[in-house]
Amino acid sequence: MSRKRLAGIAVGVSVMAAAATLPQGATARTGASQDAVIYEVPAHHKQDAQTLITAGYDLLERRQGDHLFVLGDPTTGAGLRHLGFAPTVVRTVERPAPGKTAAAGDTYDGGYHTVGAQYAHLDQLAAQHPDLATVVTYGKSWRKQTGSGGHDLKAVCVTKMKPGDCSLDPNSAKPRFFLMSQIHARELTTGEMSWRWTDELTGQYGKDPDITKLMDTTEMWVVPMANPDGVDIVASGGDNPVWQRKNADDSHGASCGWTGQIGVDLNRNAGTHWGGLGTSTQPCNEVYLGPAADSEPENAALEGLFRQLYPAVRTGTGDSDPAPADARGMMISLHSDASMVLFPWESDHRVHSGNDAALRALAGHMGSITGYQSGQAGEILYDASGGTDDWTYDKLGLASFTIEVGDSDGRGCDGFTPAYSCQDSYFWPKIEPALRYAAQHAAAPYRSAD
Repeated sequence: MSRKRLAGIAVGVSVMAAAATLPQGATARTGASQDAVIYEVPAHHKQDAQTLITAGYDLLERRQGDHLFVLGDPTTGAGLRHLGFAPTVVRTVERPAPGKTAAAGDTYDGGYHTVGAQYAHLDQLAAQHPDLATVVTYGKSWRKQTGSGGHDLKAVCVTKMKPGDCSLDPNSAKPRFFLMSQIHARELTTGEMSWRWTDELTGQYGKDPDITKLMDTTEMWVVPMANPDGVDIVASGGDNPVWQRKNADDSHGASCGWTGQIGVDLNRNAGTHWGGLGTSTQPCNEVYLGPAADSEPENAALEGLFRQLYPAVRTGTGDSDPAPADARGMMISLHSDASMVLFPWESDHRVHSGNDAALRALAGHMGSITGYQSGQAGEILYDASGGTDDWTYDKLGLASFTIEVGDSDGRGCDGFTPAYSCQDSYFWPKIEPALRYAAQHAAAPYRSAD
């Protein structure tokens, strides 16, 4: 089959630990590669998404009305029908073999940046703009921690530097806006949006009055690749990227065959509502939550960084206990490709947070900017427990959001690995004003949701 540049929903690899844990009707296959198949699955009940996740299917981060999307192999349709669904084949996708090493060079698949390129870019920003940017190493990836390669975990702080700025102290003089991407490694557009955001902030300071004001008054923190080991696996496929979602932690199952994927889903591993809806205990499942909350070094380090940057102002422990109205700071985690703006609680849409009205208003405004739907995850997509934005809101009271970057206009830029040309021609003009709006509201998000 030719290159998989598809206008549909090309991504993900279905994950099961062994034949005993496969969905009914599916069979584990190892050895030669086989094509992956994307199925459109009409849903008739609220619990259908959770049924598919529990059964072990790779439920893609995309929904069209009551229709869900699953990626599997040619045998998956039979298993879906056995569960009572009526799947329709949408696309057939050539699936590459998982790789072990990063791609050579700085880019792959038409221009997407490797981990090395992203980190070199951060260092270049700090070297060229020492008054505007500084790089912080906040931990080690799983592979580096276990002595099997891997990377340091890096962030950049971007602001017009004044004494005390960008220090690891939650009592900062300036409010802080935090952007992170590629916690799911295969969601390539998200890392590119972070790259462009840092370039805009440093390049437009002193030229664009809004950016200049923002840089003078606010610290912008960016983690461009929260899952660098996973990105290495993705990039190892070169022009046919490997669809690795999770990190590289294979200590819970070193092989998942062609039907599965090693690693832990870092966006199901965070220590809030861990083990709830939208997770799996099967190590080869795409939404495998890990052996314990915050078990993965990438998550533990990221949460440590958050605690160094933001005070814990949400003192109540109940789901309905609010953060104070004068709380500062905002966090956005970029994902793809559902074309949505999500906010806590993502773990259970039946429960509203104590700051629901303000979060809903902010998300709605970002949705109007991007043309995306907004809501709690289970209201418009599906419930997902153990995510980053639930953790930052729960533990710190931080106004937190997920933006699912997607093609809401039918521009042929769908999927986790769209043509690289989509980054500048389509995604950046859509996402940039939303990031600018969010950063401008970091000083008082719960009071300025307009």
